[in-house]
Amino acid sequence: MDIHIKKNGDEVDRSAAVAVSRQVLRKPDCVLGLATGNTTEGLFRRMVELHRELDLDYSRVTTFNLDEYVGLAPTDPISCRARVKQSLLQGLNIRDENVFVPNGIARSLEQECKDYEASIRARGGIDLQILSIGENGHIAFNEPGTAFETTMRVADIADTTIRAKAELFGSVDKVARQGITMGIRNIMMAKRIMLVVKGSHKAKIAERALFGAVTPNVPASVLQLHPFVTVYMDEEAAAGQLSAFRKHASAG
Repeated sequence: MDIHIKKNGDEVDRSAAVAVSRQVLRKPDCVLGLATGNTTEGLFRRMVELHRELDLDYSRVTTFNLDEYVGLAPTDPISCRARVKQSLLQGLNIRDENVFVPNGIARSLEQECKDYEASIRARGGIDLQILSIGENGHIAFNEPGTAFETTMRVADIADTTIRAKAELFGSVDKVARQGITMGIRNIMMAKRIMLVVKGSHKAKIAERALFGAVTPNVPASVLQLHPFVTVYMDEEAAAGQLSAFRKHASAG
């Protein structure tokens, strides 16, 4: 695991965006896995800026979103599809046919999961999966207690995550209770993983996920078992164990 500690969130976004840009330069037809949320908005903004500054070509890149809320239409402004389009995809020269997001209103969600996994396999798997981490340790909608062998499925959203999403939806009562999500096994099959962690509210869970026991109770802890994980975090997120993080970063 390669850990990079940056002074603030803006430096995290810049460094992570450079890493994604390098991936696209190395492999113009690469497959990127995307995480939608507040943590990645700054990263996406920097990716668009570098695309414009470097004339970086995304026309052969394919993207797969990690998840989507069950019951939200793709056109709903709160949906993961709409948010990733607004914050990232509309700023890149990426082709519509190369953009994949789970359909939260599919007639058969079970079939949607099978088809989505088949699409990933058909594209050769994910080259770089971008992740963020929830305060309870979830990655995508894989909440605490999720078995590491889980694949694409409909998952219940934990109460802690629902409360965290209340502002986005307008109130706790309006938050979707389920999500269609890649499973932990799907995530771990990515060739490389990038984890972005920002803010003091993520300090405790970052310490547990990166240095604690590998356990389904902290789903992100499974990343310790992946051979190629790069972590970008700010000093606030590393505050709990800053010396330990820095030691690990130097060793990496």
